[in-house]
Amino acid sequence: MSERLTIAIPFHGRRDYLEAAVASVLAQDHADWRLLVIDDSDTDQGIEDWLRALDDERIAYHRNPRNLGMVPTWNLCLDRATGELVTLLHDDDLLLPGYASLVLELAAAHPRAAAVCCGASIIDADGKPAFSLADAVKPFYRPRGPEPLVVEGEPGLRAIMAGNFIMCPTLCYRRAVLGNRRFAPNWKQVQDLDFTSRLLLDGDVIVCSRTQAYAYRRHVGGATALQSESRLRFDEEFALFDRVAERARGLGWERAARVAGRKSTVRLHLLYRALRETLHLRLGAALGWLRYLVRHR
Repeated sequence: MSERLTIAIPFHGRRDYLEAAVASVLAQDHADWRLLVIDDSDTDQGIEDWLRALDDERIAYHRNPRNLGMVPTWNLCLDRATGELVTLLHDDDLLLPGYASLVLELAAAHPRAAAVCCGASIIDADGKPAFSLADAVKPFYRPRGPEPLVVEGEPGLRAIMAGNFIMCPTLCYRRAVLGNRRFAPNWKQVQDLDFTSRLLLDGDVIVCSRTQAYAYRRHVGGATALQSESRLRFDEEFALFDRVAERARGLGWERAARVAGRKSTVRLHLLYRALRETLHLRLGAALGWLRYLVRHR
């Protein structure tokens, strides 16, 4: 099959969410895609038989012989993709109908881009529109510039270190430019920001459209929510920002290094969590977040 776009779904959990994700792929207004579902769930949920019953030759399925975990499965999606472009659609998210058309158009207009991305709406566990403060502030960090925005070099790295305005699940990667580069398996939460940072540090280009063509699901069972509560997310963010600052400094990108070293958005997020706990009269939890922040000054 000679499709231009592979949409790969690394599946780890709920079949009902996966069914909705697959339906969103089938509803695309552009047919030049192949869907690859890689099943990394703990139990066999009959996914292969269900996909086969859809009777669409564009759909392929692979089940890992053992549970690999999130990042290795993401990398397997990149390895098994066959299209010029590949998107990793999270198994609890949705593509809006114009996603395929948008990323194909962006990639054609920007042949140097290692990745293109779009805006996203936020939905809750039931698929209804939801508000997320973290996502609401992302557009304010986006640098001023033309639409779509070309993110590259020291200014691009400085921008995402000041505030990561890229909705990483929306990214569509160009396989020929990625080469053998993959998500780093030592991360559990910041692997996507690490990846985009490395692309920019390597001299690559990311093109970002404001158009909303993706629906990102925020819910208490999501990996981001669980790892934020365990503080793993913040441990990794502090470590990643230090690593980016070191590498930027080695390239002579001093302004980007300073911005990364300040870790301003991480600290603001921690202060927000402490304030939220205080407003709910959970003073012990608030104090815990503040102590954590002080330890990482």
